[in-house]
Amino acid sequence: MQAVKMVITGPFSAGKTRFIGTISEIDVVSTERRITTSAEQIKDNTTVAMDFGRITVDDDLVLYLFGTPGQRRFDFMWDILSQGMLGFVVMIDSTKPETFREAKRILETFESYASTPYVIAANKQDMEDAWEPEDLRIILRLDSSIKILPCIAGNKESVKNVLLELLYSILEQIDQQEAQNQTD
Repeated sequence: MQAVKMVITGPFSAGKTRFIGTISEIDVVSTERRITTSAEQIKDNTTVAMDFGRITVDDDLVLYLFGTPGQRRFDFMWDILSQGMLGFVVMIDSTKPETFREAKRILETFESYASTPYVIAANKQDMEDAWEPEDLRIILRLDSSIKILPCIAGNKESVKNVLLELLYSILEQIDQQEAQNQTD
């Protein structure tokens, strides 16, 4: 059996936890904590260490999904979670242009960790004010070879499509490495 470790990363509130929860065959192991205001009113939850999910593709292949925290104060976990990854997904909330610069920074950070395939998931494509994937490519200054995929984190087929695109890229890279090793 082959295990493939994928990391799901992106800015705070981009949809990483929901993405993993939508597709995981196990209950997601989550380290979410409540965020409170100074008046101790609950605003939202945030991942403080990681989310973990699993998908069995077939008898020979299992995907392990590790979701990163999106807040900078927890970014020390990124390096830890990236170790051994064979690919990663950068989730972007395509309705929040104020997070695009942070998404680009996260992408560049993960690129520096390992030379692995990745895709960009343009989340919330079902929302009226969502930026189109090609518009995101322009604003993020991304090469045309980088896959930017429309996504709805709560839709199983949408999540599956993103993960399959990443998986195909990972398998292609493995095949290329094996071919290279045979010629050496």
